[in-house]
Amino acid sequence: MNLTSEQVTAQTQAWITHAVVGLNLCPFARAVQVKNQIRCVVSDAENIDALMAQLCQEMHFLAEADPAKVETTLLVHPHVLTDFLDFNDFLELADAALEELDYDGVLQVAPFHPQFQFEGTEPDDVTNATNRAPYPTLHLLREDSVERAVAAFPNAQAIFDTNIATLENLSSSGWADIQSKIKLASTSL
Repeated sequence: MNLTSEQVTAQTQAWITHAVVGLNLCPFARAVQVKNQIRCVVSDAENIDALMAQLCQEMHFLAEADPAKVETTLLVHPHVLTDFLDFNDFLELADAALEELDYDGVLQVAPFHPQFQFEGTEPDDVTNATNRAPYPTLHLLREDSVERAVAAFPNAQAIFDTNIATLENLSSSGWADIQSKIKLASTSL
């Protein structure tokens, strides 16, 4: 099924609303969502080189943008790195690009993928859903924002533990319900 950029954006925004904010998987996401400070860019890249070029462009954009207007960027790339292992390998290249562009310590990349799997878990383990987005997504975050968030919530491990408990309580059927809501977001476009 070929979706338009608008449909991919709608599903990504529904994921933020229903999963990330709705389940409180990131306690810091609600504020930037309410302030409309999340930049969502849908890539038309079909190969790694094109995606890397766009990722570097988005790094430059975010580093230079006013945080009051754009706090964070989601680079959604539905046509490339659809296999989780390939996506996971690409993260090393993304980190190398941060260093090469002198953004190490300024920006960081957080991974989200529809097949995301934590080491030591089974593919169908519902706890993998903490990092499962509708499409492969590279989330660019400002390091100073992350540091402020950690200072406000010094026990970051508690967030991870709470997310695991939340998803275990939700169960696979509850996660499937959320995924249905996410897919519905694009049907009215």
